[in-house]
Amino acid sequence: MIAGPAGSGRKHFARAIHAWSRRAGQPVSVFPAASTPEGLQQRELFGTADGSATLGDNSAGALASAAGGSLIVDRIDQLDPAVRSELIQAFQTGSFRRAGRAEPIATNARLIATVADTAAPDILGSLETEVVTLEGLDARREDILPLAAHFLAEVAEDNEVRPIGFTTDARHWLVEEVFAGNVRELRERIRQSVRLSRDGVISAESLMLATDGEEVPSFKNAKRAFETRYVEGLLRRCSGNISRAARLAKKDRKDFYDVIRRTGVDPGEFRN
Repeated sequence: MIAGPAGSGRKHFARAIHAWSRRAGQPVSVFPAASTPEGLQQRELFGTADGSATLGDNSAGALASAAGGSLIVDRIDQLDPAVRSELIQAFQTGSFRRAGRAEPIATNARLIATVADTAAPDILGSLETEVVTLEGLDARREDILPLAAHFLAEVAEDNEVRPIGFTTDARHWLVEEVFAGNVRELRERIRQSVRLSRDGVISAESLMLATDGEEVPSFKNAKRAFETRYVEGLLRRCSGNISRAARLAKKDRKDFYDVIRRTGVDPGEFRN
């Protein structure tokens, strides 16, 4: 069980536990308890006997899909108490019964549960549990640069770019920054920076980090600077194709063209 404040990286740590274990080559199934309606939690976890699709288009359910690997229940404290009891029993007895099916199904997975730091310590009842408590990112600043490097590689791969790395100023001010949103905010800063950086160099500016002696821009100028970087990043990715860039921005083509005109960016500079 992994406990910690919001954004502290509980789910990332859960995935790391799976990746470092002997089950690493086996399936990992993530069940988002907080975002799954209570009325659907049982079928999403245990599957459907008639083979009908669940929200995730998986009639087997999250537990059976994790066979041989790990079932990560994100925010198990948000599970309906009855469903949570059924899940605990499945791990205690080594099997579970799917509604509408008489024969038992073997429980062959490791359970990794994440909870809010305010959750009751006995939320998993008598199930034998190892508890890991994560602190907020400000209490473990030595993790900031390794996490930033990990997220940079992850986000760059997702966006099919090859960033050069962090500037010296970026590394310095990353450690000095107060991340109110913890690991989640750090990852989002990296994600935005990768999309907005012009030459693959991740700078303190692209990470929106405050530096000593830095003149604070007006809101209007800061908004204009962000729009310019955003537009340039999209047009670069789309080779100057305005229609495609507008679709990625989820804006009407005319509205997006107005933004381009406002920033003064020339789409022709990005065409091959």
